[in-house]
Amino acid sequence: MDDNMQHQGDSLRQVTPVRAEVERVLVEAERRERGAHHRVRFWSVMDIALGFPAAVFAGISGAAGLASPDARVPAALLALVSAGFSAGAGFLRSDVRRAENRRSRLAWAEVEARARLLLAQETQLDRESIQEALRNLLDCRTRAIATHAGDAPDRSLS
Repeated sequence: MDDNMQHQGDSLRQVTPVRAEVERVLVEAERRERGAHHRVRFWSVMDIALGFPAAVFAGISGAAGLASPDARVPAALLALVSAGFSAGAGFLRSDVRRAENRRSRLAWAEVEARARLLLAQETQLDRESIQEALRNLLDCRTRAIATHAGDAPDRSLS
């Protein structure tokens, strides 16, 4: 019985560095997932804040231009404002940024889920299984980091 207790103590000492690493990855995943969520919300607001006024001003300027010859100058000004909003939306690419951050949020949620699962199963797995699960978790983390187009490897060279 004493040998069994000694063996359990040894296995707990071996798992402790792994547990610390998994907990570190878990905290990072939670933080990055939360950040991606906030960026999704921000870019959604920006998309609406630039796109909606552009559409409204374009419609109003078209209607004003067709209403009377005297309304050409206000219609032209509204068309310029609409073009400015459209150009801003195109330049910022808020729809693309929102989609990238959604992918990032999902990728970090997967990292978080895998880390939680590994922590829950850690006492039931042998050393080799834990090492394999940790490798898989770190690979998943690497993929999550690469979800942003700027961080992804250049695939055109392949």
